[in-house]
Amino acid sequence: MMTLDNAIWLAGILVELLVIGLLFYRRVWRILPFFCLLCAWDVTGTAGSYFILHSYRGLYTVAYLIETFVTSMLEVAVVIELTWSVLRPIRSSLSRLTLLYISLATLVLGAAIWPLVQGTVISSPNNLIRHIMHLQQTTAMMRVLLFLLLAGGSQLLSIGWRDRELQVATGLGFYSLVCLGAAMLQAHQTTAAEYARWNRIELLSYLCSLLYWTFCFAQKQAERREFTPQMRNLLLAMAGVARSNRIALSDTGKPRPGDGNRL
Repeated sequence: MMTLDNAIWLAGILVELLVIGLLFYRRVWRILPFFCLLCAWDVTGTAGSYFILHSYRGLYTVAYLIETFVTSMLEVAVVIELTWSVLRPIRSSLSRLTLLYISLATLVLGAAIWPLVQGTVISSPNNLIRHIMHLQQTTAMMRVLLFLLLAGGSQLLSIGWRDRELQVATGLGFYSLVCLGAAMLQAHQTTAAEYARWNRIELLSYLCSLLYWTFCFAQKQAERREFTPQMRNLLLAMAGVARSNRIALSDTGKPRPGDGNRL
């Protein structure tokens, strides 16, 4: 018998397949490969989890933990990818290590968020499950912050709602915000029915994000605007400061001329 949750799952798989098709049709994979990989992994994991749940129920917990961990890692990669993609207009002027700096800054942000979402993690006697859920909530908060950053700085970053980066961040931000709210409420639920209700809302929110992406990716991407001169100079100045600090640190340990003759 087809339940409401199963219907939402099935609808999500079908719509996500449509989104993946549009991603390749619009060649979004060229600029956002990790987001495309995330969508492909998600639809594979969802279908696999559905099959395991109904055929090998005893393995479902392990399969869910693996799926959640891989998904969280891909979501971190998508956050880094979106940040790097926004800088595309000035990428040729940036240091080759800029992507590494962005990655390190993202990991530092995740480490700062980790203790802040402690209250949204559902209590569980299994430490592994608790840590995986903690990681899931941390990446959700990172996606929300990324959306707020891109949406709030859209004018300075010369991006709009027709730019792929902001479209992807909007869908992820909406879904992540719902997940965080549902997780906070689930952490205080006492019955399985109440927990399942909020889980269903999470599934519906992701379905809404998929429908939003379907609408966005069905349209051609707008021509990317160049940064304003002020914003370009600011970003290049920040990159220059980072490069100067790196050079200064690398030179600190080098011997200076004449040092060997000193007593």
